[in-house]
Amino acid sequence: MELFLFAAVVVFAGSFAFINGFHDVSNAVATAVRTRALTPSIAVVLVAFFNFAGAMISTGLALLVSEAWIGLPEGPEGLGILIAGLLSACGWGIYTWWRRMPSSSTHALVGGLVGSGAASAFLGGHNIIAGENFIGTQIVLPLLLSPVIAFAISYVVVFPLTWISRYTVPKRANENNRMLQSILAGAFALGHGLQDGQRTMAVLLLALVAAGLDTGDRMPLWVQLFAATLLAAGSLFGGWRLSHTLGYRLVRMDPLRGAVAQGVSSAMLFFGAIALHIPLSSTHTMTSAILGAGANQRFDAVRWRVANRVFLTWVLTAVATAIMGAVFYLALDPLL
Repeated sequence: MELFLFAAVVVFAGSFAFINGFHDVSNAVATAVRTRALTPSIAVVLVAFFNFAGAMISTGLALLVSEAWIGLPEGPEGLGILIAGLLSACGWGIYTWWRRMPSSSTHALVGGLVGSGAASAFLGGHNIIAGENFIGTQIVLPLLLSPVIAFAISYVVVFPLTWISRYTVPKRANENNRMLQSILAGAFALGHGLQDGQRTMAVLLLALVAAGLDTGDRMPLWVQLFAATLLAAGSLFGGWRLSHTLGYRLVRMDPLRGAVAQGVSSAMLFFGAIALHIPLSSTHTMTSAILGAGANQRFDAVRWRVANRVFLTWVLTAVATAIMGAVFYLALDPLL
């Protein structure tokens, strides 16, 4: 029974990584494709390669996230919690992709696991407690602070870059910025792989511990390869519905502001993973950076009606996936 449930976790974790890849590829390619810095085909291949590379660089963040969970039960109950959480995250990812709304895969996964864990505790199972810094670093900090920081930095950075290029011929300036965007698209994809690839690794490591197959003190190479490969495969599949929202519906984007949005969001992903050791949402940082750079033209250049729908989706993500996670666990409980 436990091996069957573990296999189910592997399947759904792979599905989550794949959906994450095709859902979030738009974050990396939207501005570059919108400003014609890259063709769609080249952009997707570039993102897939760097997503794989980013996921293979480090496992420290995955180990930190997996260690944050205290009291995840071993055996069928713990594996059922992971299955329910993954199902809710996958379902929300498909729904928001269909609705063309960028949402955080990180918050979807965390919400789903919190909901399924709460349902387990409600039914009299183990009381799963997140580490003392878990809620702050996984939900509150990324949800409240990183979008504001990304917006503010992008808004401010446009000023000096515009001043520096004031005497440059517009055509030459656009060519330079498109070249810079091509490089930064790869950098953002590398940061995305570094951040989001480790979500799947953390879940699989928890599943290995719950199934009694590993101690959880190190990351098995097959887990890292599995997560990286599925994330890259999802990126190759592409998520053009979301690219249209980010690149065309939010704000009119020129090469300079596109480069600023990509540079700021990339720097934040790397800084969060390497310096602060906290998970950040690539969707939140990129979307907010696009809005900040676009608002620098003039505040009403942003289509705030679309932006408000995006913000509402962000708020609903953790709530909706927590409810879904609880419902899925209650449905699975008789089988555990």
